[in-house]
Amino acid sequence: MSNKILKENAQPLGNYPHCKRVGDFIYVSGTSSRRHDNTHIGATQDAEGKWQLDIRLQTEAVIKNIESILKSVGAELSDLIDMTTFLVDMKDFKGYNEVYGRFFNHETGPTRTTVAVSELPHPNLLIEIKAIAYKKDG
Repeated sequence: MSNKILKENAQPLGNYPHCKRVGDFIYVSGTSSRRHDNTHIGATQDAEGKWQLDIRLQTEAVIKNIESILKSVGAELSDLIDMTTFLVDMKDFKGYNEVYGRFFNHETGPTRTTVAVSELPHPNLLIEIKAIAYKKDG
């Protein structure tokens, strides 16, 4: 399988693909709220130069970025079977969980693990998610 380059998504920061299909499984690399121009949804700078970070906006952007990656290989959010979420601060769990619940439910959604990490690749990031989907090839 060849990965289409997703022009609307940020390009990987290293030598890895957005996703990789292995048989009927699709593995999605850790995804953030980073845009194609390397700015971040949910991160705005105020007049004093201080960054305001919004877990709800970042969570929605991450899930939509994952959706875009899945669509590029013919899959959808409903094909997700497992997600691992990395939060810089567990105090953000409530806001993250609220937004997550708009996309998935306990009956049909993927399994999920959420862990706290000390930092992510950019100081404006509050969240990163990696995912596994299952979609019959062909």
